[in-house]
Amino acid sequence: MPRTARTRGRAGLTAAALLTAAALVPAPAHAEDVTDYTITVDPSARGAAIDDTMYGVFFEDINRAADGGLYAELVQNRSFEYSTADNGAYTPLTSWTVTGTAEAVDDPGRLNERNRTYLSLGAGSAVANAGYNTGIRVAKGERYDFSVWARAAHGSTLTVSLKDAAGSLADARRVAVEGGWAKYQATFTASRTSNRGRLAVAASDAAALDMVSLFPRETYRNQPGGLRKDLAEKIAALRPGFVRFPGGCLVNTGSMEDYSESSHWQRKRSYQWKDTVGPVEERATNANFWGYNQSYGLGYYEYFRFAEDIGAMPLPVVPALVTGCGQNQAVDDDALLKRHIQDTLDLIEFANGPATSTWGRVRARMGHPAPFHLTHIEVGNEENLPEEFYARFERFRNAIDAKYPDITVISNSGPDDAGTVFDTAWRLNREGKVDMVDEHYYNSPAWFLQHNDRYDSYDRNGPKVFLGEYASQGNAWRNGLAEAAYMTGLERNADVVELASYAPLLANEDYVQWRPDLIWFNNRASWNSANYEVQKLFMNNVGDRVVPSRATGTPNVSGPITGAVGLSTWATSAAYDDVRVTSADGSALFGDDFSGDASRWRHTGTGSWSVRDGAYVQTDTAAENTMVTAGDPAWKDYDLHVRATKKSGKEGFLVAFGVQDTGTYYWWNLGGWNNTRSAIEQAVDGGRSTLMTKAGSIETGRAYDIDIKVRGRQVTLFLDGEEWGSFTDDKPAEPFRQVVTRDDRTGDLVVKVVNARPAEARTAVDLGGAEVSAAARVTTLAADQDAVNTETDTPVTPVTSTFRGVASTFTYTFPANSVTFLRIRQR
Repeated sequence: MPRTARTRGRAGLTAAALLTAAALVPAPAHAEDVTDYTITVDPSARGAAIDDTMYGVFFEDINRAADGGLYAELVQNRSFEYSTADNGAYTPLTSWTVTGTAEAVDDPGRLNERNRTYLSLGAGSAVANAGYNTGIRVAKGERYDFSVWARAAHGSTLTVSLKDAAGSLADARRVAVEGGWAKYQATFTASRTSNRGRLAVAASDAAALDMVSLFPRETYRNQPGGLRKDLAEKIAALRPGFVRFPGGCLVNTGSMEDYSESSHWQRKRSYQWKDTVGPVEERATNANFWGYNQSYGLGYYEYFRFAEDIGAMPLPVVPALVTGCGQNQAVDDDALLKRHIQDTLDLIEFANGPATSTWGRVRARMGHPAPFHLTHIEVGNEENLPEEFYARFERFRNAIDAKYPDITVISNSGPDDAGTVFDTAWRLNREGKVDMVDEHYYNSPAWFLQHNDRYDSYDRNGPKVFLGEYASQGNAWRNGLAEAAYMTGLERNADVVELASYAPLLANEDYVQWRPDLIWFNNRASWNSANYEVQKLFMNNVGDRVVPSRATGTPNVSGPITGAVGLSTWATSAAYDDVRVTSADGSALFGDDFSGDASRWRHTGTGSWSVRDGAYVQTDTAAENTMVTAGDPAWKDYDLHVRATKKSGKEGFLVAFGVQDTGTYYWWNLGGWNNTRSAIEQAVDGGRSTLMTKAGSIETGRAYDIDIKVRGRQVTLFLDGEEWGSFTDDKPAEPFRQVVTRDDRTGDLVVKVVNARPAEARTAVDLGGAEVSAAARVTTLAADQDAVNTETDTPVTPVTSTFRGVASTFTYTFPANSVTFLRIRQR
């Protein structure tokens, strides 16, 4: 990837950082003092160059991230398009309350072909909208812009008001409607603050309404119909090098087909960019993969414009006609494939074409005559069918290369960090000389501490890596520490990992489909997670080149795998029988043939377990992780045998071993991921990571013999007497990690140290003879590992200070559970 000419503010620390915060300033000491670690830096050596665009953000409309979130619209279901076809709990009047008579209508009198449903409001009747969360948020003295498309054949006066249970929130406005469809507008100034407001519209005479809207006047950069200011500002404060959008699973799920020729809009359509541009009243409302509807008021134009506003590279993702995220189907329709390829070429023209081109003209009419300077585009997302995906990817890439050879086309490696899909996808990408491959993984904090060296062995000649989605499965400070430790490895390997973005970005606390998330919010406030503070610290202090360095490690004191055993299911009914645990010498530790009761088993999960016909049966096919456990957490070096039969449901069996508690165990997941593959997963403190995986499924009604042999830290697995695989879990979760970069603009060496131990780390730092200033600007994040930032309490907050004991060799004490950046001026 060519380095960009754009200059980003990398120093990250203001002049205020020079003020001493004595609470976090370690006392100077001599390098010969006893230390826990040593960091040795070689300032004369040249490490990997780091692109300005290395760290970015990934936006997906999940957790109500768009409507009710970043998109500042305050009215929910503003165009009455919600439908039971999309969500069983929806109707066209979801979020609306009717007084009098009102009916949702879909007939030829509609506003336009994509905005099909409108509200017929009877004379003397009214509707009120509840917005999101607890209601519509208004702040005293702030202005709010109302608009509506309306018609009234015989004329009608609309009385528009803002109110809550206590009364009026602003002076009412009256709008005279006459004739056919037209847009009407008004402005409110809030007389008091409320989090529970309602927008009400009353009609004196019969009228039709559509696109009922209320926006705060104060949006990001004060753009009408724009973005929620506090959320956009938090994203901008990260100084991201790129914005990946619009997903994620919603890109390649749902129908890939063309518009329906019938009289009804084809719902549950995959996210396709042409649906999201043009006047907002002509954009579709679509069913979101994550279970709710999205208005597309935040569409491709808005994404491009936001990326430009914050100085980031736009990085759109388009579907490859292989569905992902558990759907796992390849669309076999050549004409449809050609249409999607042409749509992708049209997207590049929309972004980069002159205002005289077909799609450049659309962009210009929306208010942006100049191009958006698109350089990268991604085809596909987490496809679980690598052969089928790659065949289609090649056709997209060939078409793009032929017309736009300067565009970097990004492929992907599936939904996991390892396994058959991952290996096949990477083989195809290497053989095809793909420029860049997108990797995704969500693992436990322990995994991130263990795999700091993941990219050390990757081929330096390509393909390059785009780490498009990663997180450590939690928003506690322990998660932030693990991610920070991992990011030192990303930077050290910046010649391989050219782009990286944490995921997901946003979560409305009342509409959560996925955890963890970077920024949390409700209708009145937003707050930074501990993970956000880590991302911001790294993204604001990147540096231009890695300075080679090394550090001593922490002694590995891990013993053998120990723990009880367990049985579980996931959206599946299964019967377990003939459970036997024997020690390495053959003596019996535990046995249960369920000829009696199940009193020796502890039910720690969900689901419904009972003894039936001499087996232990879980019958709830909706329950997830139905774990029952038995035995001694101190067991080691044992053999576990289980006979299992699937009764019904989506998946197969979960057989656990090394069970310490409800959040720490291993399990053999047979027939997971909608019965498409099997894996060994490890859970540590509730976060799971995959140790090995293979394709495979479990048959309903067939009995399987499952055997697990645990010896020390080595585990061997047998299915029906045949060895399925083995692994050795002996990689240490190193808690002390570091990387050093040089900032060319300031001349600083940036020493970045993560101490994930519960004790401080006294460290000797050798700068290899470099001539440096005695004072270092320091930013520290430190908290208890269980600390979580909330709306009212932010224990994970950066503290700046000055350390005046810097020399070519010096000693620094890094606090327990901390991430510390020292900016040292090199003379």
